[in-house]
Amino acid sequence: MATIHDEPKVAPTTEVYPDEKKSARDVDAVSVDNHGVDLIHDIYDPDAIVEGSIDVTYRELETLRHVADKINVSSFLVIFVEFAERWSYYGTINIWNNYMRAPLPAGSTTGAVPFANRANGIAGALGKKQQISFAIRTFNSFWFYVTPFLGGIISDCYWGKYNTLMRFSIVYIIGHIVLVASATPASIANPDRALGLLCLAVVIMGLGGGAIKSNVSPLIGEQYTGKMRKETLKSGEVVVISPSVTYQRIYNWFYAAINWGSVGAISASFLARDHGYWVAFLVPSAILCLVPVVLAVGRKQYIVTPPRGSILLEVLRVITFCTANKSSWNLVTFYKNVSTAGFWDPAKPSSYPKGQLPTAITWDDEFVYEVIRTLKACRVLLGLPFFYLAYSQIDGNLGTVAAGMTLNGTPNDLVQNLNPICLVIGIPIMDMVVYPFLRKHKINFTPIKRITLGFFIAGLGMLYAAILQKYIYERSPCHDNLPSECTRIPEGGTEDDAIPWPAPINVWIVAGPYILVAIAEMFTSLVANEYAFTKAPKRMRSTVAAFALFMNALSSAINFALVSVNTEDKFIWLFGSFAVMSWVVGVIFWLIFRGFDKQELRLNQIGTGKRAGFEGETADVTTDVHHHGEEKLGKSANPQVGAV
Repeated sequence: MATIHDEPKVAPTTEVYPDEKKSARDVDAVSVDNHGVDLIHDIYDPDAIVEGSIDVTYRELETLRHVADKINVSSFLVIFVEFAERWSYYGTINIWNNYMRAPLPAGSTTGAVPFANRANGIAGALGKKQQISFAIRTFNSFWFYVTPFLGGIISDCYWGKYNTLMRFSIVYIIGHIVLVASATPASIANPDRALGLLCLAVVIMGLGGGAIKSNVSPLIGEQYTGKMRKETLKSGEVVVISPSVTYQRIYNWFYAAINWGSVGAISASFLARDHGYWVAFLVPSAILCLVPVVLAVGRKQYIVTPPRGSILLEVLRVITFCTANKSSWNLVTFYKNVSTAGFWDPAKPSSYPKGQLPTAITWDDEFVYEVIRTLKACRVLLGLPFFYLAYSQIDGNLGTVAAGMTLNGTPNDLVQNLNPICLVIGIPIMDMVVYPFLRKHKINFTPIKRITLGFFIAGLGMLYAAILQKYIYERSPCHDNLPSECTRIPEGGTEDDAIPWPAPINVWIVAGPYILVAIAEMFTSLVANEYAFTKAPKRMRSTVAAFALFMNALSSAINFALVSVNTEDKFIWLFGSFAVMSWVVGVIFWLIFRGFDKQELRLNQIGTGKRAGFEGETADVTTDVHHHGEEKLGKSANPQVGAV
């Protein structure tokens, strides 16, 4: 567990920035051993001004109700970009399972189901079975959430977010073109060739889409530039306009946009069933083409952060300064060394007498504090792969469960759209009703609490799936624990005329896991975007966003190890194991990170006040508001590479 020594040491700022008003940094930190210390009462003078705010004291921060600020137009433009990208993503991967797993329906050349068989018929094309489908879909998830590091590094160090988004959106569109080509009747006639083209499309789409994912999330947060301040409502109530609450609202609507795109992708299941896969893939590809158009139209309105070519090197150098002479192969010794008081002091410019600052230190004290905060956030995010293991079941395995149930004309891969529908309905309710109610009654529903709750709800979803699968096994006419493959031959027909023979259980009963996992997402995946943005250094938010997305890739890597047991006849044990895992990890997560709740306000204020900036550029490159076209302001900052 972390100690107070992991925190930025509170030191007077009047040496650098004289101020007539009392600052919170005029009060020294108390040294305690519990990282759950109340950082408002025990460290700060209640009458001190919150750093980075407009005349808000810590007493007012605690006692006044917090409300969100207004969201500007450029934020909604970025929300549309995410909406279109997510439609293109879910409009394709939602139907990949049937496309790869199921064979062509009798008499079809495109994967479409003949009209006479649509009551229980299933669209399909390549006939590669469950394991190959699962393996390729899992690789896609892994690849799609590894490549954000490429987009994040290029953005933070070289191109900036806008230019990175624009260029990689073109790459993404090329991948979609290859995907459509893989699903034409001529390609499907040769399933191996079609599968090869699909794999090529996965690689290209992952490069483009991954770079978009790591940049669109921080870009929407950067569109808000308001300061913490007080405001008197018409009712006479004085409230605090809170950037933290505003970011929570922004990312609520950002995640809603993700799921609006997913809901739009509902059409894919019907297009595949009725018209074939090349048409089903073509529609989301056309939607994706709107992304560069919207980016170009709003280019003068976007607020951007200039890239800094050396930002990642500087993060590593901060850590190197602090760990010098403290490394040890003995983990216990190493932990004690890095937990000592003053561990971070060697990286702070304020620790050195005037004229004796090492040439390799090219940052200000606030950057060191930002690095500390980022490392804390990364520790929190490391718990998310276990949530994504449960979440991953809704992408394909639950579709296979649905394929063994009575469809009554409903495409089996349509049911999974209940997940985004629930989110589209639930997020506005949480944002406009539940969260304001909690804040009004002084209930601080912090990110750590929300993530913990998400683990427990996801576990309930997996328990539901395991119990449902047991009943499907028992009621399937084939009794071979492979209900999705159960078929019968119509009277007078042959094996080529075989049609599905489902268990007599209505397909909509499988809605439970989708709904529960959707609720869990509102407290985990949604919070991850918000947490990654608010805890990252301003100059490397895309890279930290990529780290948050990488948790999906780690989950996919674990899923790769489970390919051998990811078969329909083992679904009960698979779902049940994920339920237990979610609950156990949820308990461990809360025990480890519950103390971070009391540090939330203080951590969010780091870097919001005055600062000295980086060597080679003025402080306003980091602190001021910049628009597209000003990315070059940070490009010249390349500190010398030297030994510590």
